[in-house]
Formats: sequence, structure tokens, C-alpha cells
Amino acid sequence: MSKALRIAFAGTPDFAAECLSALLGSRHEIISVHTQPDRPSGRGRKLTPGPVKQLALQHDIPVHQPLNFKDEADRQILRDLDADIMVVVAYGLILPQAVLDIPRLGCLNIHASLLPRWRGAAPIQRAIEAGDSESGVTIMQMDAGLDTGDMLLIRRTPITASTTGGELHDALAAQGGEAIVTALDAIAAGDLPATRQPEDGVTYAAKLSKAEAELDFTRPAAELDARIRAFNPWPVAWTRLEGEPLRLWMSRTGEQRLTDSVTPGTLLAPGKDCLRIACGEGHEVLEITRAQLPGAKPLSVKDLLNSRAARFPEGLVLGADHAPDIDSQTETSA
Repeated sequence: MSKALRIAFAGTPDFAAECLSALLGSRHEIISVHTQPDRPSGRGRKLTPGPVKQLALQHDIPVHQPLNFKDEADRQILRDLDADIMVVVAYGLILPQAVLDIPRLGCLNIHASLLPRWRGAAPIQRAIEAGDSESGVTIMQMDAGLDTGDMLLIRRTPITASTTGGELHDALAAQGGEAIVTALDAIAAGDLPATRQPEDGVTYAAKLSKAEAELDFTRPAAELDARIRAFNPWPVAWTRLEGEPLRLWMSRTGEQRLTDSVTPGTLLAPGKDCLRIACGEGHEVLEITRAQLPGAKPLSVKDLLNSRAARFPEGLVLGADHAPDIDSQTETSA
């Protein structure tokens, strides 16, 4: 068997912790962890270590938390580790070439997309939002560009009509852990060729923001459904219900089309387990199956309708600051 590798690991959130856990179960040696500085969390804004740091401390792995790698002292710490390779996943810092060159075999990144599609900060959510039929992880040899390095290993997973951002996150985290162990075993054996990324098909996954989570019901039902699922569990899609925020957690596209155009955002007669909302040009229907009223927990719409049906009168226009004349809003079945 080839020699085990000495690995420096860099990552911060849950996704990275899942990959670190897989490496800890491998034959390779984790000699250090680099992670983001502790951040304020909770109502008391107490400094709290991220998931990767917590896992590292549980396994007595030395932890380093540089603000960035501009300080020569931080680079020297990495040099002194004498690592064979550095594994980077969801670290939260862009590493300069001077850092990438320090480990003997360079730095590998576990990227949650099928490169070159969805380079950048939010590949998981953007893949769902765009209606992609599949996603996956790419093990990449890092260079100074934004997710532009040579590809070493690819794993694929389907995106279904009900996949949420949280579900895809968890699936890819597990897949990423398996893939990085496989890649490192092959590198240790000298048997993992690199492939340059094609120039065609490059897309960029912009960072998510709370502002973009407010829904515009003039958009098509399929687009809104994809956005709701993509933004579950963060930042969570929302709209206004008589001026108050209504968070929308799960949805599906309605099978019926309306014969008469209805103002987008109008609540139609509810289904047994869903709110039905006119959208697009007023002929399409979006069905919400899980939602959250202000100050309450997320609930199935079936439960909401059983207890709070009066909050969702037929004809109310979501996103409006006031309720319209209900009699002016009509629905005709297709």
C-alpha cells in the first residue's frame, strides 16, 4: 500500500466538517486545521467556534485561525507543518498562490458543483434555482483563479423536483467526503491524472442574500418553486401577508392553468394541503405546502389551514400592503 499523506485541512462550516470527518476515518493523517476565527452567535452574541474547529478539538488536532494569509507569520506556520497536501473546502478565504505553493503536492478543493458550471460562492442553491437536473462534487487542484483549477475527480447526484437546498447540501457533503478520500488514495499511489476545465459552460454562483429571497409572483411558477426549494433552509423565500412576512418553505407547481388572468400573488381557493397562488402572467398556479407565520414555527399548510384559515382568505394578494376587494378576484378552472 502507498504511503499515507500528511494533510493540512482548511474549512469552516458543516459541509467542511462532514468532509473532515471522512478524512479522519481514512488512513491519511490530519496534522492541522485552518478555520475562520470564532464568530458571535445567538442572542448573547457569544463567540462560537465553527463546526470544523469543534470537530478538530474533539480529535486533539491543532487549530489555526488566521484572519487571512497576508501575514508572513501565518504562512510560516503552514510551512512548518511540512504537509504533503492541503485540503480546502468552504474555508471562506481566497488563498493566494504563495499559500497554494507551500504544501509539497499543492492544495485540493472539494467544490460542490460539476465544474465548470457554478464556480463561486453558492453552487448548491444556484443549481436548484436554475432548474438543473443534476449536481455533484468536483475534486480540483487549486490555482489562483476562482474555481478554475484542473479537475481530478467528479461525482454526480440527481436533483429532483422536490430537492431542497438543505437536502442537496447534505448529500454533496457526504459525497465530497467519499470523493476526497478516493482522490487522496489515488494521489498517494501516483495514479490520478488531471483534466483541464473546458472553456464552454462556465457559470458563476453568486453569494446568496436575504434581499433576493422575497418572491416576485409575476415570475413563472416553475421558477418560483425552484427558488423556494433552493433557499430552504437559508435564506428562506418569503412574501408579505397583509404587510407581515410570510416565509415559504416548500412548494410545487400546480397542474391546472387558470383560463382567466388573475393578479399575480392572489390567493386562490386552497387545496387540501396547500395554499394556491396565481403567478406568472396570472394563468399559472404555485402551490405552497409548508409555510411560517410571523413569530411561529414552520408548519405544513394543512395544519395552518386547520388552525389559521382566516389568515389566508381567497382573493388576498400576497406581497401587497393591504387586502384588495376580494370580490374583484376570480378563478376559473381549466
